[in-house]
Amino acid sequence: MFTHPSGILKQLYPSLYWNVKTNEPAIFLTFDDGPTPGVTEWILEILKSYNAKATFFCIGKNVEMHPELYQQIVSEGHAVGNHTYQHLNGWKVSKNNYLEDVQKCAQLIDSKIFRPPYGKISSQQIRVLKNEFKIVMWSVLSKDYDPRTSKEKSLGISLKQLKGGDIITLHDSLKAADKMKYVLENLLQHTQQKGWILKKITESELSVV
Repeated sequence: MFTHPSGILKQLYPSLYWNVKTNEPAIFLTFDDGPTPGVTEWILEILKSYNAKATFFCIGKNVEMHPELYQQIVSEGHAVGNHTYQHLNGWKVSKNNYLEDVQKCAQLIDSKIFRPPYGKISSQQIRVLKNEFKIVMWSVLSKDYDPRTSKEKSLGISLKQLKGGDIITLHDSLKAADKMKYVLENLLQHTQQKGWILKKITESELSVV
């Protein structure tokens, strides 16, 4: 997937949210695929130490397995979003199966923001889901999940041309954990030095840009 989606891609899918329109020096950190024991708690602790908020796009079956961890995310003031129940690739399943999986996740996660796993979603799926959800993509994809990408390269991707309103995607999964921790620590230090605010994504803040 694209680390920094192009203007052309954004024009092709104007109903998706690629960044957040804001007048503040704000960056929007997001985490996909949790909650994951041993990883998500670490993220919550370091975010607290920097007084930073983030958005966690959770997989429904993980919420079902780890409800206390999910509640910790919510109770500490972070936002949550729907990331399907089974982490489905929208290009590989039927529209109906995909929508049913999203709704199964919605029974566990009280949120009207949604992110498609792998960033892969069909036009038909978008057409239906945009009536109920704000579909959130990203402006920066760290590639912390990719074994071919070093932690230094992942950090470089995350910091490249960073600007207010950017949505950065990291992963609170076991596969990404080591790289994600390196990127997140350095990213938090960098944003603090720059005087940027780390905010969660709320439905009211989203607008097509």
